Amino acid sequence: MRLSGTKRDGAAVPQVEKVHTPDGTDAVLAESDFVVLLLPATPATDIFVDAARPARMKKAAWLLNFGRGALINDDDLVAAVRGGTIAGAVLDVFRTEPLPAEHPFWGEEGIMVLPHIGGLHPQRDQVVAALLAENMRRFLDGAPASQLVDRKAGY
Repeated sequence: MRLSGTKRDGAAVPQVEKVHTPDGTDAVLAESDFVVLLLPATPATDIFVDAARPARMKKAAWLLNFGRGALINDDDLVAAVRGGTIAGAVLDVFRTEPLPAEHPFWGEEGIMVLPHIGGLHPQRDQVVAALLAENMRRFLDGAPASQLVDRKAGY
């Protein structure tokens, strides 16, 4: 398996063969069998997947969203799967949560709905506790905190 993707700064990521800047998104879409969205919800990523993005993907490709529900235009995704533009989608996050019972994702063959379980990690609590302890140490030492939210970037 080859991994490629995009990142705002294009910096290398361990285990990822090629990291593009966002202007390389179309190239990544065109070559990928599975497109995994792990983006934050920001004004720049709202409706990141509209009708145009699936049209750039392989017909056999799957879209997986474990980022944020706001990344996808629901109607455009249903149309892309229903029309055979892409093979399907696996969705763990939704624009409206819980996903309403009448939402078309539920009945669309080729769209799998997960119960917002992505991101769980067995050591999550230990990692968060270690970060908190480190930042408390930094605070007491007068040093800047680690892992700060970039308010300008939105995450």
